[in-house]
Amino acid sequence: KEGLAYEIYSDIKANPTIQNVQNGVAAFKNSGADYIIAIGGGSSMDTAKAIGIIIANPEFEDVRSLEGTAPTTKPCVPIIAVPTTAGTAAEVTINYVITDVEKKRKFVCVDPHDMPIIAVVDPEMMSSMPKGLTAATGMDALTHAIEGYTTKAAWEMTDMFHHLKAIELISKSLRGAVANTKEGREGMALGEYIAGMGFSNVGLGIAHSMAHTLGAVYDTPHGVACAMMLPIVMEYNQDCTGEKYREIARAMGVKDVDSMTQEEYRKAAIDAVKKLSTDVGIPTKLEAIKEEDLQFLAESAHADACAPGNPKDASVEDLKNLFRKIM
Repeated sequence: KEGLAYEIYSDIKANPTIQNVQNGVAAFKNSGADYIIAIGGGSSMDTAKAIGIIIANPEFEDVRSLEGTAPTTKPCVPIIAVPTTAGTAAEVTINYVITDVEKKRKFVCVDPHDMPIIAVVDPEMMSSMPKGLTAATGMDALTHAIEGYTTKAAWEMTDMFHHLKAIELISKSLRGAVANTKEGREGMALGEYIAGMGFSNVGLGIAHSMAHTLGAVYDTPHGVACAMMLPIVMEYNQDCTGEKYREIARAMGVKDVDSMTQEEYRKAAIDAVKKLSTDVGIPTKLEAIKEEDLQFLAESAHADACAPGNPKDASVEDLKNLFRKIM
């Protein structure tokens, strides 16, 4: 309407690849553009971040060199992020994840230079999401909130301002969002956004490192992988979480948590997560996993950038056993 020239780049798949980024860098250069408007879910926004970083920091044109905390020196090309899913919070985080198809792995990039300058979080943009995608991205957001709350680096500010409120909003809103109610969509848009601000400050844990691996090897949608891993990882982590599961249970609407024993409220929190996941139609088993893949899956998850934040240190053997539980 304002007569601004634009060009659409849409060569992006659900777990975006190194190739998607490289093609995007070439398309950006050819177009003579000044900025990027990233519209879509985490995949679109992550691809935009990687393109924007490489354009501003050409010495990192080998996409693999961005893994971990790459020492980029310049902020990326200005990105205006318009999320159409309520889940990844890529519009507000310092993270992006790219799939290395050749090596069958996803790598996490953490870089304050990649943050969009404007995020337009509008539940109406999310209202055309199909049920399955609404459920999967919503469970990704819940995983951000719960892992961010229990991660080693968690502290009062992220607990209080972000994670507990996000757990409450998501638990209250996700079923409604899947049914496409206005209130459900609004609650999820806010919940995923504040969960993103929280975990961007403190990191995540092994539910995410394991989900990244499942996405890389089997192309499992990220939110589905997170939802499958979350209750299993919560069970594994429970003895390292103090009283936090009581507050998770409370935020998820469980009654009378103050009269429960530690064992009871821990079980109640895990059960509330399982019930939400089942209610929105997430499967509990991943048929694709084979026994002979377990070693590779566990080693990849162990090496993932999210693993060190987990409240309990997990060995490769521990991760193998956790993957077995969704077979």
